[in-house]
Amino acid sequence: MPVTTASLLTLLGAFVTTTLGHGYVTEYVADGAKEPGFLLQYYYDKKNGMSVPPLAAWYAENLDSGFVAPDAYQTADINCHKNSAPGSLTTTVKAGAKVTFQWGTAAGGAWPHPYGPIIDYIAACDGDCSKADKTKLKWVKIQATGIDAATKQWASAKLIADNNSWTTTIPASIAPGNYVLRHEIIALHGGGSLNGAQNYPQCFNIAITGSGTAKPAGTLGTALYKNTDPGIHYSPYGTNTDYPMPGPALFTG
Repeated sequence: MPVTTASLLTLLGAFVTTTLGHGYVTEYVADGAKEPGFLLQYYYDKKNGMSVPPLAAWYAENLDSGFVAPDAYQTADINCHKNSAPGSLTTTVKAGAKVTFQWGTAAGGAWPHPYGPIIDYIAACDGDCSKADKTKLKWVKIQATGIDAATKQWASAKLIADNNSWTTTIPASIAPGNYVLRHEIIALHGGGSLNGAQNYPQCFNIAITGSGTAKPAGTLGTALYKNTDPGIHYSPYGTNTDYPMPGPALFTG
């Protein structure tokens, strides 16, 4: 069978997966206030009996800075990463304000995967988000960026160009309350294979303030994606101008 350019690029993407470090949110700025993310060292500090700072960022065991694969979409891990648990604190952010996420990698370099969308969700907590049950959270998509048809630049490439950072806006119409903010990169360098996409969900407890009234219905994490979705089982190589964004409809209120 002849080897095509597309197949070579897919193989290269798979090779890159094994040779470059993956990443996580090291810190974020919510409505102007800088907050720490859940650092990988905190897992080992906790296991060794050392103190770990209280955080609004969720605990997760992505110890290799790794990802959630498409064949795990129907497990609880897709919500906020592997074996995730709520943070003990909550960050206050006004409806209509911006949140900027700073990504880092285990190797300390730039985010290594320039192909893929970035999506943000919120889910209302039934009370204190530190006691949230991730399997019952219903996610509302508030931002989704794929590929710019004019420049051919993916959201992930824009993140890299912006010093590994991404900014999203909390919709001004959202009703006040406690929410989990879910920020996610979907890396597609291996997406030409059925289970080759890589999801990097990161979660944070936020208290939204303001005078909004919108309380949109959400989607359970295990119903967000399927491994056969056109935007998941997707090769980013070649001419791509109309990317089919995965997940539920975007909230535009």
